Amino acid sequence: MKVGLFIPCYVDAVYPEVGVATYKLLRHLGLDVVYPEKQTCCGQPMANAGFEKQAIPLAENFDDKFNGFEYIVSPSVSCTAFIRLNYPRLLNHQCESAKHCMDVVEFLHDVVKVDRRLGTFPYKVSLHNSCHGVRELGLSSPTEQHVAKFNKIKDLLELVDGIQVVEPERPDECCGFGGMFSIEETAVSAQMGRDKVERHIQTDAEYVTGPDCSCLMHMAGIAKKQGLNIQFKHIVEILAAGL
Repeated sequence: MKVGLFIPCYVDAVYPEVGVATYKLLRHLGLDVVYPEKQTCCGQPMANAGFEKQAIPLAENFDDKFNGFEYIVSPSVSCTAFIRLNYPRLLNHQCESAKHCMDVVEFLHDVVKVDRRLGTFPYKVSLHNSCHGVRELGLSSPTEQHVAKFNKIKDLLELVDGIQVVEPERPDECCGFGGMFSIEETAVSAQMGRDKVERHIQTDAEYVTGPDCSCLMHMAGIAKKQGLNIQFKHIVEILAAGL
């Protein structure tokens, strides 16, 4: 299958290693991966700030650059959710690219159905479920719905040798980042982040992992400011470790 790789702007600018790991992992699994040049921000920051009209040209550019791919894969649940749920409305048509856009976790779990051993990561890792992943992309079961428990992130991590996966208390509670929320409600966002990091610390994990760099960045900043001995890695970095 032909896969278009979408690397969101904050991954490209702040966590390029996550983009590299995503490409490396997909190629390791035998997929035909193409990185379309001149791709840009998906427009989520503008739309979340109330400037949806400024997001429309970016949506049009995305639709043009990724038109024709069987799947469009991205290491970002928030950007993927924004594209899939909002592009058809912003562009006022069905938008084929939006229908084919998937987060890397759901793509590997639901489409590729990876069932072979992946990398090696001999550490205790606490799993972070980002809100967009839980409630918009269905990567794990939301506790408020009282449905049978599942977690696609955990399923993939269990394919890694040497890893010990744990979950914090209140596993799908928000970390407080929320994009514009962290700017408009700084004090609330920071306190939610401190609470979430503390719950991860209580698991005695050496690392925290999840499917969205923005959440990990928020918590990593809090942990660094407090001098806490815990590290943060996107799930694709762990899945690709040692390949």
